[in-house]
Amino acid sequence: MSGQVFAYYLHNLSPHVIRFGEGFAVHWYGLAYVLGFYCGYLLLVRFAKKGLGELKPDQVADFITYCALFGVVLGGRIGYMLLYNFDSFVANPLSLFKLWDGGMASHGGIAGLALFTLYFARKHKMSWTGLGDNLVVVAPLGIFFGRMANFINGELYGRTTDVSWAMKFPTEIHEPTFTPAASTTLPWQTFPQHSHEIVSAASQFPDGRAQLEAILHPRHPSQLYEGALEGLFLFFILYAIRMKWKNLSHGILTGLFFILYAIGRIVSENFREPDSSLIMGITKGQFYSVFMIVIGLLFLAWAVFFNRKNPQNPKRTPLVS
Repeated sequence: MSGQVFAYYLHNLSPHVIRFGEGFAVHWYGLAYVLGFYCGYLLLVRFAKKGLGELKPDQVADFITYCALFGVVLGGRIGYMLLYNFDSFVANPLSLFKLWDGGMASHGGIAGLALFTLYFARKHKMSWTGLGDNLVVVAPLGIFFGRMANFINGELYGRTTDVSWAMKFPTEIHEPTFTPAASTTLPWQTFPQHSHEIVSAASQFPDGRAQLEAILHPRHPSQLYEGALEGLFLFFILYAIRMKWKNLSHGILTGLFFILYAIGRIVSENFREPDSSLIMGITKGQFYSVFMIVIGLLFLAWAVFFNRKNPQNPKRTPLVS
């Protein structure tokens, strides 16, 4: 990279939307959850009013709330502890409830949603796959907002690279294996946790910001890749199918979601710095995604075999005009 003639972007974003003193703040990550579920609510109401799927408009609010609590949050947290932080969970099972420490797994959130929708469908005597077909259309929006929050937080960044759009993430100094890319007089080991705080701390020293940039490694902004592939691209594909072919067999969209999400995750993981040990030479995210492809194929086979569809002309009467 001796021929570099441009400066890489130095990540310097705050994880807080707004702070109220030192004791309280609104986090981008929390806002991402709110936006994801709100957009999901609006779309599910739209589908219900058009007679697409199992839900009636007056059921959507309760359904999306329970999905948030018991599917995404609980499932995502349990998934993270079991799949990525199992040793810490065994040593201290109560760490499961320390949500403020961070740690959510998208694979766990998806599994949590699958199990919750199964329970909800059984309780309300609905088609599980019919219920899931609408949910998987809106889920990628939540994934997109979550990945944008990852980017703002400067976490889950990519592997080192020299592409022109590479970025430098100050949070890498806290990785156990971090080795400065250049010599420095900065006491970087004592710097705070977040990007903007690290940049601010470095700027207190003579030529500190330049030294900080020098010791960091340019990396792929893999959070943006994942947001595009697993989020926006997947959403537009599934939404287009949902609106064009409104009487698909139940399970088609669910199967496509599992397969396309897994492919997007496998591709994007090639650019993401592994945040845990590898399995058979691939990242854990890629390994678990292989099983998602198998599950997706099973959903497609189920849809073809049972061929269950919504009744013809099922448009529901809106609660309000």
